[in-house]
Amino acid sequence: MIVQLHSLAWTRCIAGCCLFLCGGRGFADEVTTVDFENQVAPILIRNCLECHQPRNRSGGLALDTATAIATGGETGAAVAADSAKSLLMQRVSAGEMPPPQHGESRALAESDIEILRQWIDAGANFPAERRLDIYERTNDVRGGRDWWSFQPLRRDDPPWSATVPAGSNSIDAFVQAALRDQGLTPAPRASSAHLLRRLYWTTTGLPASETQIATFIANPSHEATGHLVNDLLDSPHFGERWARHWLDVVRFAETSGYERDQTKPFAWKYRDWVVNAFNSDMPYDQFIREQLAGDQVPQRSESTVIATGFLRLGTWNDEPNDPEDYKYERLEDLVHATSSAFLGMTTKCARCHDHKFDPIPQEDYYRIAAAFWPGPVSPGAADLLGGPGADVLGYPEVLGWTDVRTPPQPLYVLKNGDRHHPMQAVTAGVLTCAPGQRSELDRIVPATEVNATGARLQLADWIASPRNPLTARVVVNRLWQQHFGEGLVRSSNNFGFTGDRPTHPELLDWLATELIDHNWSLKHIHRLILTSATWQQSSLHPQQDAWVQKDSANRFLWRANRRRLEAEAVRDGFLAASGELDLRMGGPGFFPTISAEALEGLSRKAAAWTASPESEQLRRSLYIFTQRSLLPPMLTAFDLCDTTLPCGQRDVTIVAPQALTLLNNEFIHHRAESLAKRISERISEDQPDVANGQIDAVWRSILNRPPSEGEMLMGAEHIARQSERFQLPESENSKRTLSPHELALASLCLVLFNSSEFIYVD
Repeated sequence: MIVQLHSLAWTRCIAGCCLFLCGGRGFADEVTTVDFENQVAPILIRNCLECHQPRNRSGGLALDTATAIATGGETGAAVAADSAKSLLMQRVSAGEMPPPQHGESRALAESDIEILRQWIDAGANFPAERRLDIYERTNDVRGGRDWWSFQPLRRDDPPWSATVPAGSNSIDAFVQAALRDQGLTPAPRASSAHLLRRLYWTTTGLPASETQIATFIANPSHEATGHLVNDLLDSPHFGERWARHWLDVVRFAETSGYERDQTKPFAWKYRDWVVNAFNSDMPYDQFIREQLAGDQVPQRSESTVIATGFLRLGTWNDEPNDPEDYKYERLEDLVHATSSAFLGMTTKCARCHDHKFDPIPQEDYYRIAAAFWPGPVSPGAADLLGGPGADVLGYPEVLGWTDVRTPPQPLYVLKNGDRHHPMQAVTAGVLTCAPGQRSELDRIVPATEVNATGARLQLADWIASPRNPLTARVVVNRLWQQHFGEGLVRSSNNFGFTGDRPTHPELLDWLATELIDHNWSLKHIHRLILTSATWQQSSLHPQQDAWVQKDSANRFLWRANRRRLEAEAVRDGFLAASGELDLRMGGPGFFPTISAEALEGLSRKAAAWTASPESEQLRRSLYIFTQRSLLPPMLTAFDLCDTTLPCGQRDVTIVAPQALTLLNNEFIHHRAESLAKRISERISEDQPDVANGQIDAVWRSILNRPPSEGEMLMGAEHIARQSERFQLPESENSKRTLSPHELALASLCLVLFNSSEFIYVD
């Protein structure tokens, strides 16, 4: 700033000169009446620094240091020794600065304007050694490096008290303390039948059998529950259930998308790798390393290379308008998938500019991107950046990733994300928002991989480090979300400023440190959650109406959340109830039958989809071939997630197409008819009390419980009425495979398939 002489007293002029000659110290301190650090700096950081910093000098003006302010901008000095003549004050007072955004004014509050006026009139004190940083502290418009999720993990002792019920664990101590602070009380334990149904669905995604239900109801003790939890966590179907959740997070699909939507060969092996990883309780830090750098780990194998399929699951356009531009589109997918899955951060926002809300400079984005930038793509490569697959490693039947053989070219930060405007070159690095973390990675080539840069393995090591405060928090929150319906942080893919803050921060950190202290064992966290009184409580509360007024969203966990089964679990439930479910695990997926109407939108129509034999279509929904351009309509009706981008939490909607699907879908009708035929053959008409026996069997098969007396009467009335409707002339009976009575019984099965008790878990 050029100090301009004016009509003020010489004393003030001398004070202003001393300010800049002495770096804001000495005599100026006697004149200053405003606290720069606590009053002025927050105003400049919040409102001005985004556009006026060294790398982004709007109007040529930077406001981050005393020297920059003294230099001024294109129109000269911004700050004069008199606020009345200060260009800064003129623009701020007129409401021109900060400029409007999205048509809305961002004018400073009068109190802030007055602080700036007093600061300037007192000599505009700015300590010489001080450099303002837009991300140094959190304010009401953006997060800083002091944001909660970037802070080191803390392990507070569980707050045990006399109100924590017997048989509880540490989770309950934290939850009870929060309930007590809010004046709330927890719901009682769920009934044995409800608890068992909930336990089977959340761990395996399958219903409990009638025998399993009876055994548990006979002994529902905490000890018996603990044994059952262990058995279910050891079930091979546990991995199938929890693999599906992870596949959402990593945008899993078996085709490339776009017009041709080509098949990605052997993508199903990645799906099976995830199933096996969860079943074997692979340590989560190893789970991270193998997916990001399984081709570079010291004990490389076909399995670890299959894990790198994570990097190749995204969409792939084989005919981009501009192949060079498209490299950066694919690079964005890799950065976004990695940062959202493992770190819970929306890093891709920094591709074109510094992140608007989180402390992620644009350079950080390119540091992470550089780990996936091994050089030009080789001719004929099936996917960008990673070369032709894993065949160069000796595993030709793997959808894997490895660096191309040529040395990597420099990666440049791009102005506004435009490759035609490169700025400074960067080397591979990590996010700088986590305190105490170095930003750059060592360029060391692992001994096991001569042609690799080693950057991905180092990036994976940084993510999987116990010192990284994000990683453990993010994954235990994902587990909590799938067990409770909502995470302790309800925005599971966004731990940044625009995401939700944790409802129980001490509990979140306790679980994160518990995970690390137990060798990153995810099953250990599952076990803690499932054996807690908090998870086992009822969805109904004696003081429901009163507590809804206090906490309608149940953020403090005063009851269990009633939850609808997701799409795959609904379909698997139909097959389990009809007795047709094929529990074969692994291998290539199958193609379900899709109606001709659903194929109309495809360019190749019927040629684009060939259904598998009906016997193959009885497998679990996890094994449905996932084609991006043609997701099964029955599953999309129940909120199957989009496969284009990572999905941390599926939508849960209640819309008319769901009811229409349950009533009219051919697959569901076949399951109802199959169950009716099986029950009719098992409880034949020559047996005594056949009607009641069949109705009882329908209830037990679908709802896993016997019907009440009233339900038995309604079931009998429904069958009698429907049997009359299904009577046809003798000439038409030959076209049917079921008798009128069996069709009526199938109609009753369809009614129960449509019941909320079947679709929801309490």
